[in-house]
Amino acid sequence: MKKRFLSILAVLGSCAGLFAQEAEAAAASSTGAIKYLSAAIAVGLACIAGGMAVGKIGSAAMGAMSENPELSGKALPFLGLAEGICLWGMLVAVLILFM
Repeated sequence: MKKRFLSILAVLGSCAGLFAQEAEAAAASSTGAIKYLSAAIAVGLACIAGGMAVGKIGSAAMGAMSENPELSGKALPFLGLAEGICLWGMLVAVLILFM
């Protein structure tokens, strides 16, 4: 009776070890997938927001420059700031992927 109990316990212990290894492998692969998904979301949302900002600022700047051409130098930095949103999204994605 003791031998049977010990043999069943040994088999269950070895199966538990195999299941633990499979669970660790599955967790590692899902972590990688989550990293790629979060990086894609960071870049996607930043580029969409940057595009919307550049569209609104660009149209307002063109309207202002049509009335007064001297305003072109004052409008360009605002366009650069709006485009910087996309660059920050890319930086966040790189940090997510390599951390």
